[in-house]
Amino acid sequence: MANSKWYVVWVGKTPGVYTSWNDCKAQVDGVPGAKYKSYPTRAEAEKAYEQGFRKSFAAAGVKAAGASAGKGGAKAPAGDYDRNSICVDAASSGNPGIVEYQGVDTATGERLFHQGPIPKGTNNLGEYLAIVHGLAYLKQQGSDKTIYSDSQTAMKWVRDKKPATTLVRDASTEDIWRRVDRATAWLQSNSYSNKIVKWNTEAWGEVKADFGRK
Repeated sequence: MANSKWYVVWVGKTPGVYTSWNDCKAQVDGVPGAKYKSYPTRAEAEKAYEQGFRKSFAAAGVKAAGASAGKGGAKAPAGDYDRNSICVDAASSGNPGIVEYQGVDTATGERLFHQGPIPKGTNNLGEYLAIVHGLAYLKQQGSDKTIYSDSQTAMKWVRDKKPATTLVRDASTEDIWRRVDRATAWLQSNSYSNKIVKWNTEAWGEVKADFGRK
C-alpha cells in the first residue's frame, strides 16, 4: 500500500524524509523549535527538504521563518507552539462509527485522559467532547493552560456552547449523546479563561494527541 503522506524533518534529532507520522514524531518530540511538515508525495517532500524549511514555509504562505498558515479558516498563530499546554484529538472507525478521544501534555506526550470506545458517533462530536473534557480537566486542576485542537468545527461548537450535528438520537447513539448533553450542560454553566487554539498542522505536524491512524 502506497504512503498517503511523507514527512519532512528539517530541525529535529535526525533531519530527513520519513514515511510515517510515528517515525517523524520520534525525531521532533522534545526538540525545541522543531521544524517539520507533511507532503502528499515523496517528490514534493524531497524537494521541500532540499529547499529548507524557510523556503518551504514561505511557499505555504508563511509570514516569517518558522511560521505557517493553517489549512483553512482562522490561521494558527505564527511561530512555535506553547509547550505549556495540552493537546486533544479524536479518532473514529467510520463516520458515524466507533469513537474515542484523548488529551495529552504537549511537552511530554503524557496521556492526561482518554474516553472510549464509544459505540457510535462522529469524529466531530469526539473532537467536541475532547475539548470540553480538556476544559473541565484544566479547571479542576486550577490551570489556565492553552488547549490545542486540530478541529475548526469542534472549536466553533464550543464557542457556540452546543454542537450543530445531524447525528440521530436513537438506541445506537445513546452513549455519545449522553456524553454530549453532559458536555454541553457543562459549557453552559461554567466559565473558563483557557485559550482554545487551532493546532497548526502545516507547520508543526500532526497534533500531539493524534492517534497515529492516518
